[in-house]
Amino acid sequence: MAYPTVEAPYGLIPVNLIGGQPYAGSTRQMKIASNYGTDIFFGDVVKRAADGTIQKETGTTTVTATGVIGVFVGVTYTDPSTSQKTFKQYYPASTVASDIQAYVVDDPDALFKVAVVSGTTTIAGIAYGSIGSNAALVQNAGSTTNGNSKVAILSSSVATTLSLPMRIVDVVEETTDSSGNYTEVIVKWNAPHEDSNVATGGHAYMVGTGL
Repeated sequence: MAYPTVEAPYGLIPVNLIGGQPYAGSTRQMKIASNYGTDIFFGDVVKRAADGTIQKETGTTTVTATGVIGVFVGVTYTDPSTSQKTFKQYYPASTVASDIQAYVVDDPDALFKVAVVSGTTTIAGIAYGSIGSNAALVQNAGSTTNGNSKVAILSSSVATTLSLPMRIVDVVEETTDSSGNYTEVIVKWNAPHEDSNVATGGHAYMVGTGL
């Protein structure tokens, strides 16, 4: 069967870990505050708030100084309209419940597959030589129909800039286009960078300064 054509961004999908270990589906449950007012979709980047709950990370060329906590892959809560326990692909904004628990891929060594775009959702390609470079995120609104994120990597952002949040580890060979470029890549969190002699950005578990 031919590899499917990449037609739109779909968020960050965990595939394996640095060193080649398989991703076995492990997640950590983390609270979302009742009535939190932003949708969070499967494959979105999330961060810790000051109260310990998680929120959607909206950074592109940089991320929150205390670091991201991982990638959102689902949620459970008691539906206020039915009083039934609910499992969903995405968190609907302003849900009122006292037991909202997100499932988060929080391993700082996780690798993610992600689409490459030239603007918002237009699929683009990057060269094989982009491996090892850093890149910015594109923060598109996800789909309430299928619950998936539309976060992607911006093709024009690929550079050595240390503050960019993602490191390109590999390309997805099956996605080479007519120009010999690749429309999907494998990425990990970039290391925290120095800002006024303090480590900032990257993954929260790697930032020395606490929240």
